[in-house]
Amino acid sequence: MRRRLRACGVLAALALLFAAPLPASAEARQEAAPVTVPALTDWTPASGSYTYQRSARLVADSATERRVADTLADDLREAGHGTVPVVRGGARPGDIVIDVQPSRTSLGAEGYELRAGSRLSVTGATGTGAFYGTRTLLQLLAQGDRIPAGRSVDVPRFKERGVGVCACYIHVSMPWLENLVREMAYQKLNQLLLELKVRSDAHPEANTWGYYTKDEIRRLVALGERYHVEIIPEINSPGHMDPWIENRPDLQLTDSDGNRQPSRLDITRPEAFAYYTSLIDEYAQVFTSASWHMGADEYMLGSDFAKYPQILKYAQDKYGPGATPQDAFIDFVNRVHAHAAGKGKKLRIWNDGLTGANTVPVAAGTTVEHWLNVATKPSRLRAQGHPLMNAAYALYLVRGGFHSDTKGLYDQRWDPRSFEGETLASADGITGAKISLWPDNGRGETENEVAVALWPALRHIAQATWGDPHPDAIYAGFTARGAAVGHAPGWRDLARVPVPDGSYTLSAGTRSFDAEVGRTADGYVTVRTAEGCMEIRGGKLTLNVPLQPGVEAAPQACDPGSTLQRWQLEPAAGGYQLVNAITRMPLGVTDDGRLAQYPPDQRTAAVWHLSSRP
Repeated sequence: MRRRLRACGVLAALALLFAAPLPASAEARQEAAPVTVPALTDWTPASGSYTYQRSARLVADSATERRVADTLADDLREAGHGTVPVVRGGARPGDIVIDVQPSRTSLGAEGYELRAGSRLSVTGATGTGAFYGTRTLLQLLAQGDRIPAGRSVDVPRFKERGVGVCACYIHVSMPWLENLVREMAYQKLNQLLLELKVRSDAHPEANTWGYYTKDEIRRLVALGERYHVEIIPEINSPGHMDPWIENRPDLQLTDSDGNRQPSRLDITRPEAFAYYTSLIDEYAQVFTSASWHMGADEYMLGSDFAKYPQILKYAQDKYGPGATPQDAFIDFVNRVHAHAAGKGKKLRIWNDGLTGANTVPVAAGTTVEHWLNVATKPSRLRAQGHPLMNAAYALYLVRGGFHSDTKGLYDQRWDPRSFEGETLASADGITGAKISLWPDNGRGETENEVAVALWPALRHIAQATWGDPHPDAIYAGFTARGAAVGHAPGWRDLARVPVPDGSYTLSAGTRSFDAEVGRTADGYVTVRTAEGCMEIRGGKLTLNVPLQPGVEAAPQACDPGSTLQRWQLEPAAGGYQLVNAITRMPLGVTDDGRLAQYPPDQRTAAVWHLSSRP
């Protein structure tokens, strides 16, 4: 969790720029190369064009080629381009050829060649490379059926091109995450790093709300695999463990005054390490990623090691009298590294815990995601041999707080060598970069509001990690690219409200009430009764949000700024579930007739039938 908040009024400016006309210099470039995001890394024009027609076929011979072609066929249908058959051999004019040639080593693991003429061909050394070529094709077809003839060899600059999402306290809906995976793939981003809670069978005491079921995660991982987005899980430790150990006081770090710290795992206790590694093992049942993110940030946030003498004692007992408390922290990281390696997984951590106060080195091969300017600089981490990812604070989007200044970063020609506190001359050892979404003020913005700010930032990080970070003379030209390619096939408009504004009677079983239902600007509804607007209020607040199951919904004074008064109408069994826009829990009817929120796997959500009233 990142606790610092900064104001940044960029949304209105982004909306204006998104509609700005393409500047002349970018128009000249557009004539030379088709428009894509990321921009093509090179383009050699030829005479003529390729024209997509409904008679087109997808030609694919090998099993790998056919997997790519099958996904493309589904996406062409989703994008309104009709049903395209996948066939073997014998390409003819108008066809689209998917070709995987392992001998084309110059294309690397993710590059591709696209050739457009009487037919269109996409060639990769791997299925992933060919897949990215199909994303370019879809973007071109989003602008019309005619594609200018020419050739492009398009290879990424960095191997890790990512988005981090903390769905760790405030639940993020599955449709929203599925949209994100599709959008990432459409723009050739390949890593989704998810800090989240999976409902645990091994530790049911940890199943307070905010979790996902294992079946939900399996479906999301399968979508990621199909779209070549690796989904890397994170359970932040040994700090920020409160979602997991709030009901395990025996694992909580205790200070010298006897106060337990529910967010801090006691790294000196073998039981704490066993607990954490058992979670890693349970996550391995549903996540197929070859990496594990343990966080390892902000362990002493708001405190210091001096209040926990047992940590220094642990370090000195293990590493000698010259050891520091920081050595105990690094020891925990290294033990997790060893456990993960034993499961075939590489470890990732944040950088802020690497203050230089340790005598024990971090295990070789640990990837460091650098977000904060601390004593140990990126150049030092690189010299120590750690793979280095740029996760700069400048790339953050915080709910209700700081939003990355995408225009400013573009104008500054930001690229992944520019870290917080240091810019490196070479890209050697830098794996790539990611943007990060944090829920620090959970009720500050809804998911739909976050999406408005996210899409420009998403396109920018895709551009900066794939190719030239500044392909257009001014930012308006770059935003015009995003407008031209639009959203990914299969993207769902989550701001669409399924009923018109009006007066309704809402009925679920024996419970009914009258209300005015009205769409909000961000695509939810308010439910206004004679007593006020329906709102979730009460219980324990987490990040300013009432996240406990069983908290009631009741009319409160209507406040257009209250996100807790916004609801999503989700179709269900001939009616709708009322799902709170922030807590993401649907309303159920208790045995005594009250309305209360519950996770859908704990209590059956009420299905509301809406009848229009005069």
